[in-house]
Amino acid sequence: MDLQLSGKRVLVTGASKGIGLAIVRAFLDEGASVTAVSRRSTPELDKTEATLVAADLSEPDGPRRMIETALAADPRLDVLVNNVGGGELPEGSLGDIFDGGDDTWQYVINLNLGATVRVTRAALPALAEARGAIVTVGSDSARRLGGPGDTPLPYAVAKAALNRFSRGLAERVAAQGIRVNTVSPSGTRTHAIAGDGGYMSQVAQAIGADHATLMRNLPTDLGMLTDKLIEPEEIARAVLLLASPTMPSAIGANWAVDAGSIKVA
Repeated sequence: MDLQLSGKRVLVTGASKGIGLAIVRAFLDEGASVTAVSRRSTPELDKTEATLVAADLSEPDGPRRMIETALAADPRLDVLVNNVGGGELPEGSLGDIFDGGDDTWQYVINLNLGATVRVTRAALPALAEARGAIVTVGSDSARRLGGPGDTPLPYAVAKAALNRFSRGLAERVAAQGIRVNTVSPSGTRTHAIAGDGGYMSQVAQAIGADHATLMRNLPTDLGMLTDKLIEPEEIARAVLLLASPTMPSAIGANWAVDAGSIKVA
């Protein structure tokens, strides 16, 4: 299938590893020109043909300056992929009923919601000119009601707000020819989740459990109907479909790539 992405100009945030890196590679494989945004590069990102723009999107003016830099040489922008998110939890936060104090909540919500709002605001004129597409990477934690393996509460709340932002924005910019959609993964095999020092590693240390055992049980604990985590490349394929001009009626959608983890209609 020709997704008609060859020659399109694409910007991907949170692009240095994990899902973001898989998205960069997938667009490049389709012949797109990709600008990858991250605080710093990685050897894996350096091996791609993407253009790196180094930026800290958690800074108040970081998104605007990043968009200005990315569009300085070429003002075209056909696709924006809002993938930036996550965030490190300070020591001891997992033992708190709120999963962190005010500073943690402010940081996580700013990174997972505020940065996307500001990036999108800055990119919107160029996207309107191109009648382009916005795809935001959310999380099934926005709809899951807790349980074993659940993500920290500030992160889940921020992702729930991100869903509402994306759906509301889709209504407001459709008349400009801009399509806005979301992809919501469940547990995905990234370093942030599965790696040493990642979230599940922190959980294992906090509760005195074996990391390997927690990882083996994670899909079941999350309610996934498979016995394995999702690979980042599968999330990337969903992003490409929603970004493709061949899907003009996909507007305001939230595609779950979660192996059935959400149990409500």
